Amino acid sequence: MIKVAVIEDDIPTSKQLKDWILAARPDLQVDQWFNRDDAEAAIAREDYALVTLDIELGRERHAGVAVINAINKTGRGTPVLVVSAMPAAIYRSIMKALDAWDYLQKTSFEEADFIETFLEILRAGRDRQAPAAPAANELALDPLRQSTPLWRGQRVNLPLTAQRILATLYQRRGEVVSYDELFAVVKSGRNRDNIRKHISTIREAFRELDTDFDRIENVPMRGFRWTEAGR
Repeated sequence: MIKVAVIEDDIPTSKQLKDWILAARPDLQVDQWFNRDDAEAAIAREDYALVTLDIELGRERHAGVAVINAINKTGRGTPVLVVSAMPAAIYRSIMKALDAWDYLQKTSFEEADFIETFLEILRAGRDRQAPAAPAANELALDPLRQSTPLWRGQRVNLPLTAQRILATLYQRRGEVVSYDELFAVVKSGRNRDNIRKHISTIREAFRELDTDFDRIENVPMRGFRWTEAGR
């Protein structure tokens, strides 16, 4: 049986997440852990297909960070979905740097948002083998499974919504992708400011690997375009 873990100190929230997961995938086994020590012990002995966790566990403000580090040390590549009340504007980039796959801020999402994100990560995590390295100057991504994109052979660390936007731009490379078309691939925040924030996140992630990255072009009043090298 495929196992997933919910690491959350608030019992009603933990139960709600478990119920949502089992309603969508009754074939899964959902383990619940409520503190850092029990969670780290479980991580060491179990090979979870996905872990969802809070940053704060009891009185430990950043216990979730320690749990993510423990997950990373196993070397299994276990996908992590962070579900926390901490402000997304501050903590999303921190979680991204720790290799968390996505971040949902409590009170700002509904069941459908959680389930969609959870299932996308679960599907993407099935293939733990990195895709073949791309040719020079090429982007490698699988928009169907949303496996982690590679840029010049290096992993581009992006949340799933940013991955969807990137895939849309790359599939239509050379063409202008309008704001309305990009609205169709985001779960919430369907406005121009939010799209621009996602584009900024994508650019920053690429520039962490390639300071000269300039493939995403802003087309004023219309949208964005993925351009080829040398343009």
